Amino acid sequence: MSEYAPFIKPILEYNEHGWGPCEELIVDVPYQPFCKSDRVGKICDWTATPMERKFGNKYASSFGNSNQYAYFHDDDETTFHLVNSSGFKGYRSAQRGRFRANTRNNPRTRGRTGRGSVMTGGTAGNPPVVAANERTKYGKGRENRRQMGRRFGRNAPTRMRESSVVVRSDWVSIEEIDFPRLLKLSLPNVKEGQDVVTCGSLEFYDKTYDRINLKNERPLLKTHRIIHTLSTTDDPVIRRLSKSIGNIYATDEILATIMCSTRSNYSWDVVFDKVGNKIFLDKRENAQFDLLTVNETALEPPLGEEGSINSPHSLAMEATLINHNFCQQVLLGGDQKKYQLEEPYPFEESVVDLVSIGYRYKQWDLGNNIILIARCKHNGVLQGPNGELQFLSIRALNEWDSKASNSVEWRQKLDNQHGAVLASELRNNACKLARWTVESVLSGSDQLKLGYVSRVSTRDHLRHVILRTQQFKPQEFSTQINLNMDNGWGILRCLIDIVMKQPDGKYLLMKDPNKPMVRLYDVPENAFDSSDEDEFSDDKLFPLSN
Repeated sequence: MSEYAPFIKPILEYNEHGWGPCEELIVDVPYQPFCKSDRVGKICDWTATPMERKFGNKYASSFGNSNQYAYFHDDDETTFHLVNSSGFKGYRSAQRGRFRANTRNNPRTRGRTGRGSVMTGGTAGNPPVVAANERTKYGKGRENRRQMGRRFGRNAPTRMRESSVVVRSDWVSIEEIDFPRLLKLSLPNVKEGQDVVTCGSLEFYDKTYDRINLKNERPLLKTHRIIHTLSTTDDPVIRRLSKSIGNIYATDEILATIMCSTRSNYSWDVVFDKVGNKIFLDKRENAQFDLLTVNETALEPPLGEEGSINSPHSLAMEATLINHNFCQQVLLGGDQKKYQLEEPYPFEESVVDLVSIGYRYKQWDLGNNIILIARCKHNGVLQGPNGELQFLSIRALNEWDSKASNSVEWRQKLDNQHGAVLASELRNNACKLARWTVESVLSGSDQLKLGYVSRVSTRDHLRHVILRTQQFKPQEFSTQINLNMDNGWGILRCLIDIVMKQPDGKYLLMKDPNKPMVRLYDVPENAFDSSDEDEFSDDKLFPLSN
């Protein structure tokens, strides 16, 4: 015989009339029906007080009360002894009045409040004055209450944001990458991009705008110049270059959006068109990709009703038009001398008056045989102190309502404490400023000019004034705002490698509207060809001729 115990196979009963065990096996087993939605309380809590009548049915079963598993302790009742807890209430009452009794016999704490306030100089004609340390204590109390309000406001339920594009049922999810993973990526030692083609002409900067202050403000004028917002695949220069050099093609706005994706809160999307070993990074037609966000990263972003002048979309339209008008107003227009680049404006039209802008098509080597060709831009040119030419990237920040946005009021702080104003903008518009910095670094601009534009009245979104201008070197400014270009190149390289492994087709990278992550979808070729999408066309984005 074997030294091990024998293994006896159990008898399995097959239920022909349903699922679960047969009825013969559960005749003598107590059973209590239950529902998965029933709340489960504590198994045993010796310190719990009797449940209130108001919430008596909180943990009751959906099938009613059942005594199948009830415990009856009739025989054990004599072994329990009630502990007298009457002294507990007396102790609490004594503790509650202990400090109040001391204040009655202490002359130093005797006063109107009876809470230990030290009073000095109390006469009939002069009321008592609270000591300085007491004022500090009360001031701290007010500050604590203010911080408590902020804390509760921070924990308030957030508003669900809408996605930049509706995800359809036939889209296939390929990858989901959260921001903590993106922040760990890095691609160091990416060399400065080399110029391949330069196009357009640039006007010189008007230095008188550097002397603008609060006492010498200037109104913001509307311009009738037209700016083209062509996508990557519609650019004739990129089409020409794609036949000879490079395998990744994009614009500086698209690259800046991807490289600064970890700072964004609003939803956005970028299209990846893979053809063979080439990828075109593009934006969707009739999309709102070119609109500038306002207070995107603030603790309390704008939540105005749709259609009001302070709604997110209205503020984005206002900021985009302000930025366009400011970039052209600070230049010496008219018949002044212009700086001509190698080739003429690539989108030349003889009928309309085009903006002053210069394009640089640059090339970067990202390793592993990945050559990036991107269209970058300058907004103006400046004569340096030694006669050298400095290329400019010109942008404008706008103030709409300091009280509604809970930010610093520019007209009080901009002249004497402009650093506080910039710090407030870096907190409320961190993503937008990071994108502008990346665009300036990619284009190789020598200076980043920032203008501060405010509404004439908080209720008028059509009239604005220029309050101040400020300039930075893009590389130094990126260090100040803690912008890591190696991390940006790493994010871009990671997404390119993922798409490179996929078959030819169209892919969509979308920032989740409510979660810190990006999602990559495989979409059909005609996914964005429908004309019934509820979007805004480019003509509506830039109604500059009105």
